Amino acid sequence: MQNNNKQGVLLVNLGTPDAPTAPAVKAFLGQFLHDKRVVDLTRWLWCPILHGVILPIRSGKVAKLYQSVWMEEGSPLMAYSKAQKAKLEAATDLPVELGMTYGNPSIKSGITALLERGVKEVIVLPLYPQYSGTTTAAVSDALLKALKTFSVVPAYRFVQHYHQHPQYIKALADSVRRSWEKNGQGDYLLCSYHGIPQRFADNGDVYPQHCENTTALLREELGLSQDQIGMSYQSRFGREEWLKPYTDKTLEQLPTKGIKKLDIIAPAFSSDCLETLEEISEECKDIFVESGGESFNYIPCLNDDDGHIELMAQLVVTK
Repeated sequence: MQNNNKQGVLLVNLGTPDAPTAPAVKAFLGQFLHDKRVVDLTRWLWCPILHGVILPIRSGKVAKLYQSVWMEEGSPLMAYSKAQKAKLEAATDLPVELGMTYGNPSIKSGITALLERGVKEVIVLPLYPQYSGTTTAAVSDALLKALKTFSVVPAYRFVQHYHQHPQYIKALADSVRRSWEKNGQGDYLLCSYHGIPQRFADNGDVYPQHCENTTALLREELGLSQDQIGMSYQSRFGREEWLKPYTDKTLEQLPTKGIKKLDIIAPAFSSDCLETLEEISEECKDIFVESGGESFNYIPCLNDDDGHIELMAQLVVTK
């Protein structure tokens, strides 16, 4: 007999190009950078810049970066997302599907797949630990847009954030400890979060407070002093001021303070992707070493780690 209240989970992440090619990257970036949650400039100003300058110039360059990290299963984000889906389904015995805010599979296709599996209530889990209008709210927008196309709208529950969830902090801390056991503990642990324009925070986005809370809780869990851990923001885009301190500038300064052996982690990313595997692991390493650093150790994202799957299970299973 079918459970009329059957629940299912929609795991949502930012998304990824379908292939590491300029046309695929152009299509993905076009959708991503058209979202007013991401770039809030007036369309008459932004669209000519986007289509006339940014996409033609950046698509080929970004495609080459994707080629350097592409895996057999697709992009790293997609490969790890599929692994997360399979493990969460096994751990909870709930139907789980993927939906990306941009690109494929879409949020609509994810919901459709859940409904076809008999789901009556969709638990939407955006894999953004820290809330931001640029990410979490963008998922909500895409969700509501997709739901408009269904004649019968399923019930749904939306997980807003989990930046201070005990299991999230534990999973992060465990990943750091495993790295220390394998590579030795560095002089300093830098938490690098994806940045947003400072103007967004000034207008009320709670993202920086969530990042600060995560860092403070991780410090407590690891038993580190204030001098052993810090945070910064990466991946800024355009000319306006973004959240500070900037990761690249921080990496330039740390060796001058006697920090030669660095551990770096990206707590805002639930899956390794271009921003972690290329920007942090390669570009940031070069900056640190060229500035006088001697050892740079990137601690991978939680990906499909068992502790991460346990967190997801706790977030979606109601007791």
